[in-house]
Amino acid sequence: QVQLVESGGGLVQAGGSLRLSCAASGRSMYTMGWFRQAPGKEREFVAAIRWSGDDTYYADSVKGRFTISRDNTKNTVYLQMNSLKPEDTAVYYCAARAWNAKGSMYGEYDYWGQGTQVTVSS
Repeated sequence: QVQLVESGGGLVQAGGSLRLSCAASGRSMYTMGWFRQAPGKEREFVAAIRWSGDDTYYADSVKGRFTISRDNTKNTVYLQMNSLKPEDTAVYYCAARAWNAKGSMYGEYDYWGQGTQVTVSS
Protein backbone atom coordinates (compact mmCIF):
# COMPACT_ATOMS: atom_id res chain seq x y z
CA GLN A 1 0.00 0.00 0.00
CA VAL A 2 1.10 3.53 -0.76
CA GLN A 3 0.27 6.71 1.11
CA LEU A 4 0.73 10.06 -0.64
CA VAL A 5 0.90 13.44 1.06
CA GLU A 6 1.01 16.66 -0.96
CA SER A 7 2.41 19.96 0.24
CA GLY A 8 3.51 23.31 -1.13
CA GLY A 9 0.19 24.76 -2.23
CA GLY A 10 -0.86 28.28 -1.44
CA LEU A 11 -1.75 31.68 -2.81
CA VAL A 12 0.47 33.26 -5.45
CA GLN A 13 0.19 36.20 -7.81
CA ALA A 14 -0.07 35.64 -11.56
CA GLY A 15 3.37 35.19 -13.06
CA GLY A 16 4.76 33.75 -9.86
CA SER A 17 5.99 30.27 -9.01
CA LEU A 18 5.23 27.44 -6.62
CA ARG A 19 6.77 24.03 -6.07
CA LEU A 20 4.53 21.19 -4.98
CA SER A 21 5.90 18.13 -3.22
CA CYS A 22 4.46 14.66 -2.83
CA ALA A 23 5.92 12.38 -0.19
CA ALA A 24 5.24 8.68 -0.71
CA SER A 25 5.35 5.85 1.79
CA GLY A 26 5.75 2.19 0.96
CA ARG A 27 7.27 0.95 -2.28
CA SER A 28 8.45 3.68 -4.61
CA MET A 29 8.72 1.99 -8.01
CA TYR A 30 5.66 3.62 -9.52
CA THR A 31 4.85 6.00 -12.28
CA MET A 32 3.85 9.21 -10.53
CA GLY A 33 1.38 11.77 -11.76
CA TRP A 34 -0.06 15.15 -10.92
CA PHE A 35 -3.71 15.99 -11.55
CA ARG A 36 -5.83 19.01 -10.76
CA GLN A 37 -9.48 19.82 -10.33
CA ALA A 38 -10.90 23.32 -10.51
CA PRO A 39 -14.29 24.27 -9.03
CA GLY A 40 -17.09 22.99 -11.24
CA LYS A 41 -14.66 21.17 -13.51
CA GLU A 42 -13.64 17.55 -13.93
CA ARG A 43 -10.27 16.28 -12.82
CA GLU A 44 -7.60 16.72 -15.47
CA PHE A 45 -4.17 15.32 -16.09
CA VAL A 46 -1.25 17.70 -15.51
CA ALA A 47 2.01 15.74 -15.65
CA ALA A 48 3.54 12.31 -15.10
CA ILE A 49 6.98 10.80 -14.64
CA ARG A 50 8.32 7.26 -14.90
CA TRP A 51 10.14 5.64 -11.99
CA SER A 52 13.49 6.16 -13.74
CA GLY A 53 12.80 9.87 -14.07
CA ASP A 54 13.90 9.83 -17.71
CA ASP A 55 10.44 10.05 -19.27
CA THR A 56 8.05 12.88 -18.51
CA TYR A 57 4.65 13.81 -19.90
CA TYR A 58 2.69 17.05 -19.75
CA ALA A 59 -0.70 18.42 -20.59
CA ASP A 60 -0.58 20.98 -23.38
CA SER A 61 -1.89 23.65 -21.03
CA VAL A 62 1.17 23.46 -18.77
CA LYS A 63 3.95 22.36 -21.10
CA GLY A 64 6.84 24.81 -20.97
CA ARG A 65 5.72 26.21 -17.63
CA PHE A 66 5.58 23.18 -15.31
CA THR A 67 8.31 20.64 -14.63
CA ILE A 68 7.81 17.29 -12.93
CA SER A 69 10.73 15.55 -11.25
CA ARG A 70 11.38 12.93 -8.60
CA ASP A 71 13.97 11.94 -6.05
CA ASN A 72 13.67 8.22 -5.45
CA THR A 73 16.12 8.39 -2.57
CA LYS A 74 13.67 10.64 -0.74
CA ASN A 75 10.53 8.99 -2.14
CA THR A 76 9.37 12.41 -3.24
CA VAL A 77 7.88 13.79 -6.45
CA TYR A 78 7.89 17.48 -7.29
CA LEU A 79 5.94 19.79 -9.55
CA GLN A 80 7.70 23.06 -10.25
CA MET A 81 5.14 25.57 -11.51
CA ASN A 82 6.37 28.76 -13.16
CA SER A 83 4.57 31.60 -14.93
CA LEU A 84 1.38 30.74 -13.10
CA LYS A 85 -1.94 31.90 -14.50
CA PRO A 86 -5.32 32.36 -12.81
CA GLU A 87 -6.63 29.38 -14.79
CA ASP A 88 -4.10 27.20 -12.96
CA THR A 89 -6.16 27.64 -9.79
CA ALA A 90 -7.26 24.20 -8.61
CA VAL A 91 -6.77 21.48 -6.06
CA TYR A 92 -3.69 19.54 -7.12
CA TYR A 93 -3.48 15.81 -6.48
CA CYS A 94 -0.53 13.48 -6.47
CA ALA A 95 -1.11 9.95 -7.74
CA ALA A 96 0.82 6.70 -8.06
CA ARG A 97 0.40 4.09 -10.77
CA ALA A 98 1.63 0.50 -10.42
CA TRP A 99 3.98 -0.80 -13.07
CA ASN A 100 1.40 -3.34 -14.27
CA ALA A 101 -1.65 -1.10 -14.04
CA LYS A 102 -4.22 -1.32 -16.81
CA GLY A 103 -5.66 1.58 -18.68
CA SER A 104 -4.24 4.96 -19.60
CA MET A 105 -1.36 6.47 -17.68
CA TYR A 106 -3.11 9.80 -18.21
CA GLY A 107 -5.97 8.84 -15.92
CA GLU A 108 -5.78 5.36 -14.38
CA TYR A 109 -3.86 5.42 -11.09
CA ASP A 110 -3.93 3.17 -8.05
CA TYR A 111 -3.31 5.62 -5.22
CA TRP A 112 -4.22 9.24 -4.64
CA GLY A 113 -3.29 11.94 -2.19
CA GLN A 114 -5.87 14.23 -0.63
CA GLY A 115 -4.78 17.30 -2.56
CA THR A 116 -3.31 20.72 -1.96
CA GLN A 117 -4.95 23.99 -2.95
CA VAL A 118 -3.23 26.28 -5.44
CA THR A 119 -4.75 29.72 -5.95
CA VAL A 120 -3.38 32.18 -8.50
CA SER A 121 -4.62 35.75 -8.23
CA SER A 122 -4.91 38.03 -11.24
